Amino acid sequence: MKPRLPRLLPNVTPPRKLSEELTDLRTRLGTRPVTLREVIYVLRGRAYTLLLILLALPFTTPIPLPGLSTPFGLAIAFIALRLALGQRPWLPMKLQRKQLPAGFFDKVFAGAGRVIRILESFLRPRLAVISASGAVLQVHALFILISALVLLLPLPIPFSNTFPAWTILLLAAGMLERDGLFILLGYVTFVLGTAYFILLGEAAEQMMKVIMQWVSAG
Repeated sequence: MKPRLPRLLPNVTPPRKLSEELTDLRTRLGTRPVTLREVIYVLRGRAYTLLLILLALPFTTPIPLPGLSTPFGLAIAFIALRLALGQRPWLPMKLQRKQLPAGFFDKVFAGAGRVIRILESFLRPRLAVISASGAVLQVHALFILISALVLLLPLPIPFSNTFPAWTILLLAAGMLERDGLFILLGYVTFVLGTAYFILLGEAAEQMMKVIMQWVSAG
């Protein structure tokens, strides 16, 4: 009887953690201004989904980096649109040449480094029915697109960037790690953000009525 040979398992390297990817970016690109094209090149395989997370991160904190919501929102919208159409992610060359400001990664880590580490400690594959199907992922990308369109508007309203940024971050992280729970949390954030804007609109409408009444009485 021949001896039984041990079964050889394929050498599958698990994907690196999000914090490791971003730390590598900071190390390799330093504190100089860098283009989105350089970031995509360094991130390689999971570049565009990681880019969604990276571009949303500055707006998840109470004090985002000024002047970036419009170009970052536009870049996220382009990527999400392609994903929603079931096409390969892509950015126009004009956006690929968009420079991230000097020290961008240091500023992002200072404001959101703890957020990244907390999120990745909970991320894991689960609820595959809403996290692994191609058609369902296109739906998630559609909601990222809607959130990006809100993000790119330079609205001088508190938390106007925070809700769409968290929606993008949670949905993209869930899609990246096939974590259905994070995707559900992204939808909860989307609903909360929608309710917030509706309440703001109603409050503004009531205020205008009061002002008009006051002007008419005067």
